[in-house]
Amino acid sequence: MKGWILYKHSELELKPETYEINRLLEVAEKNNIEMKVIRPEQFELIVTRDDRKSVLLDGETVSLPDFLLPRMGAETSYYALAIIRHMERLGVHTFNSSHSIDTVKDKLYSQQILAEADIAFPKTMLAKHPIDVSLVEEKFGFPLVVKALSGSMGSGVFLSESKSNFIDLMELIRSTRSNVNFIIQEFVKSSMGRDLRVIIIGGRAVACMERVAAEGDFKANFSRGGMVRSFKMTPEIEWLATETANVFGLEIAGIDLLFDGEHFKVCEANSSPGFEGVESCCEVDIAQEMYDFIRVRLGMFPENE
Repeated sequence: MKGWILYKHSELELKPETYEINRLLEVAEKNNIEMKVIRPEQFELIVTRDDRKSVLLDGETVSLPDFLLPRMGAETSYYALAIIRHMERLGVHTFNSSHSIDTVKDKLYSQQILAEADIAFPKTMLAKHPIDVSLVEEKFGFPLVVKALSGSMGSGVFLSESKSNFIDLMELIRSTRSNVNFIIQEFVKSSMGRDLRVIIIGGRAVACMERVAAEGDFKANFSRGGMVRSFKMTPEIEWLATETANVFGLEIAGIDLLFDGEHFKVCEANSSPGFEGVESCCEVDIAQEMYDFIRVRLGMFPENE
């Protein structure tokens, strides 16, 4: 079985701290799966009726893989998305699909889909300039959360603790880039500095961990120095995470849940979830689980490859 990983760096540019890509390569070798890491910039796409020759890699026509594993998440550019779409139309199965990746990149659109599916999430508003501070105060109060429409690993997320702090942030955003789009979300107090990350693979919730923010930070991302620990998978957590992945069409996903009193709300979905934290605290080999699912999904097993 042969696969390509679409990533922002090529295999030669990988660093030791690029945990997920290195793990995927390591486990692929153990499973006799031929994997190659490729940057979007290495591709040339030619739209032609001779489809199988329409993909060039480093200027050369190449045989296509059995599957494509995009690992760019919210950083997926238009060009990278075009590559994924092109591969799909050539019959290469992508994990995840271009549509699902594009959907969860847009945090407002994904919230609209959650609302349609009647899944609990924080109240959300699309902001515009000039901002009506009185309306925001009336509908959300303070503190509240301000998010860029696209971002990952906690980037582009801000906590405005007071009205004056919010006004300062709005003035800063306007002075640097007045046409930027962002959303405003209610602040879920009971989830201050902590949340859950649930890994979904092939419709199954395979691991759940709690993330606790570093002291003085309200973002609980492991990549920002937060502490992680295994968390018991309750029926509510399992249903909420698997249903969220399902409505977004994500076959591999990281679903982030906020603590809402005794229950939970969906914070966001990730199409290319990090799993270093999960593997450090849960007894689950996420890379192996991914390849096991891909084999089953493609019906390709060692004896019939």
